[in-house]
Amino acid sequence: MTNRSISNTIEIVTPAPAGSLHGNRMTALRWEQFFKKFGLSVHVSESWSEHPVDLLIALHAYRSHQSIKLFKNRCPQKPIVLVMTGTDLYRDLQIHPEVIESMAIADAIVVLQSSALASIPRAFQNKTHVIYQSIKPIKRQSLLKTSFLVSVIGHLRPEKDPFCTAKALALLPNSSTVQVIHLGKAMEDDMNRQALLFADTTSRYQWLGELSHEETLAHLSRSHLMVISSLMEGGAHVVSEAISAGVPVIASDIPGNRGLLGEDYPGYYSVGNEVELAKLLQRAETQPEFYQALEQGIKARQKYVQPEFEQESLEKLLLALLPQ
Repeated sequence: MTNRSISNTIEIVTPAPAGSLHGNRMTALRWEQFFKKFGLSVHVSESWSEHPVDLLIALHAYRSHQSIKLFKNRCPQKPIVLVMTGTDLYRDLQIHPEVIESMAIADAIVVLQSSALASIPRAFQNKTHVIYQSIKPIKRQSLLKTSFLVSVIGHLRPEKDPFCTAKALALLPNSSTVQVIHLGKAMEDDMNRQALLFADTTSRYQWLGELSHEETLAHLSRSHLMVISSLMEGGAHVVSEAISAGVPVIASDIPGNRGLLGEDYPGYYSVGNEVELAKLLQRAETQPEFYQALEQGIKARQKYVQPEFEQESLEKLLLALLPQ
């Protein structure tokens, strides 16, 4: 596409504010860079700026609904791409009619992992595309020999079940060397209190709060393991980062995680079950063959998070919507 003469303009709408590390903002900024490589003019906003553009890309069917609706009314001949988030797919779709309306308006729907297709209503399946999130290569660092370092990365909010790992620590034997570092901003006062309480009462648990993206990746790359304990995910960016870095993952058994890690991946536990999570942590720490199986499962998914793979997927989508 970069060899073509293109003057199209695109606006990407994401409710995640500028400067935040929310996955939706990260996706918007990464796509902005891809589109600029294609020779397109791109703008990222929290709601449609009402400037005329050739294509609107909206992340979040519910929270971006007004932008989608307004753009369709003002620019009925211009295409709209809707990117479905985890809360769209696994919560809001069932309770907010705006989600269905956004899906009906959109000319194309994007999901970020393959299992999400099962949640898309049949009427919209033929315009739905899977585009995996890519990650620039992340070099894995040397692992500590004195402890088994586990990272939990993500903002502290209820849908992330953020303290499942902290609860699991109490179920590990005294001989365990597991140490947990928890990175992410507390989104509610109650979450802040709980994180501080676990940090004060659990010697194996440390909450570092929100760090820069670079610092977060540094912690991830030197971890033996990452846990993602979410109740719902559209396709967590941090899972893709762990895959890129080759860091094994223990994941809650939800479609958003299965769609990224694969149906045959051996590291799933029942949602919210800290007993199962503790057993998997202990196996990963003490059974080399299990840990190697996790590593191999991660390695098998690395092709999906390569930037070239995502770029090709986006190019195909754009050529279908902006053939000129």
